[in-house]
Amino acid sequence: MCLAIIARQVHAQWPLVIAANRDEFHARPTRAAGIWEDAPQVLAGRDLMAGGTWLGLSQTGRIALLTNFREPGKQTPAAPSRGALVSDYLCGPLQAQAYAASLAQRACDFNGFNLLLIDPNQALYLTNRRKPATQTLVAGIQGVSNATLGVPWPKLVRTQQAVGLHLARAREPNTETLFAIFRDTQPALDAQLPDTGLEQARERLLSSPFILSPDYGTRCTTLVMQHVSGDTFFYERRFDARGAISGTSGWKVDTIHHTITPLACL
Repeated sequence: MCLAIIARQVHAQWPLVIAANRDEFHARPTRAAGIWEDAPQVLAGRDLMAGGTWLGLSQTGRIALLTNFREPGKQTPAAPSRGALVSDYLCGPLQAQAYAASLAQRACDFNGFNLLLIDPNQALYLTNRRKPATQTLVAGIQGVSNATLGVPWPKLVRTQQAVGLHLARAREPNTETLFAIFRDTQPALDAQLPDTGLEQARERLLSSPFILSPDYGTRCTTLVMQHVSGDTFFYERRFDARGAISGTSGWKVDTIHHTITPLACL
């Protein structure tokens, strides 16, 4: 992912709402979200180049999402795939705290990342670009883009405020409203652009919540909404290089009985 908003204990009936955009090169092969054949307890999209994923959940209610840390010129080509940080958690036996601890000695092997780990008892944020590396996510609305958690890039501030306003007013989260919030193509003003080492034109392109360009852009928007009953709803809307919708899918995950059921298309 490249932009994610997480609302915990904000809505009385929906204690967890996540909305996120994945930005990637359009040429990078990707499988749409679905149940993994080699790990049927996992629901996630899949990066077909490295085999990992950027956001997913398991039948037992564990959720993970990843964003890359933007630092041009500081990438190590031979570093292990950051997508494995998500897939290893979802496929493995460890809960969030234990998994975070298991990464302590090898997090520096990866290029810069932000990782959110959620299980039925806690939610953690982990990065290899800040100390302390791990922190507990408090109740409220928080967000992360391609800097560390909460760094107020304009697109993060705008989407965070919009999601908060919607949840404050709505009887229940509306998927189309959330999808629309993350379909925002308005770039930030030049004076508000982050300085990450990219040319200004590239910073401007990447500053909108939804990115449009022929080679690189928003490939999908994902919504994860957990009801007080324990049922979790997972929706993915995919886009082509023109920004047109190429598909929408949805699932209901029963974390009590450990089942994943496809939903009718939105």
